[in-house]
Amino acid sequence: MEENGRLSRIGMCLPSNLLNIFDGIIRGRGYASRSEGIRDAIRAYIVEDKWMKGETGKSIGNIAYVYSSNNRGKHASDGLAEAIDSYSDIVISVGKVLLQDKEILETISVNGEPRRIVGLTGIIKSLGGVNRVKLTIV
Repeated sequence: MEENGRLSRIGMCLPSNLLNIFDGIIRGRGYASRSEGIRDAIRAYIVEDKWMKGETGKSIGNIAYVYSSNNRGKHASDGLAEAIDSYSDIVISVGKVLLQDKEILETISVNGEPRRIVGLTGIIKSLGGVNRVKLTIV
């Protein structure tokens, strides 16, 4: 994303609780100013919008999800293995961490067309026993 170095001043009206939360976030991340935090948030929003519209070509990212290893019947891991195999053209690596209470955190690193990445994410979300799914595009 090209920036020309020129700055424009804007005014904003926000609910005070939203601004307080944002201020806490930018302090925690070490931003020098509110403006710096807002610029970074806008850049991230633009990148995500371009990605969602398919304007970026190939993308790299990570799909993280948590599933239970004690489901009755067909296990989530069976469906996950099938999904990963069906999308092997975009899967770079798979990592697995055992959590407490028989839960497993698994991450899939991906590199490919956005529609394929979204397709794999959708399949994972639809599987029984999968509790949480988060797609992150870098």
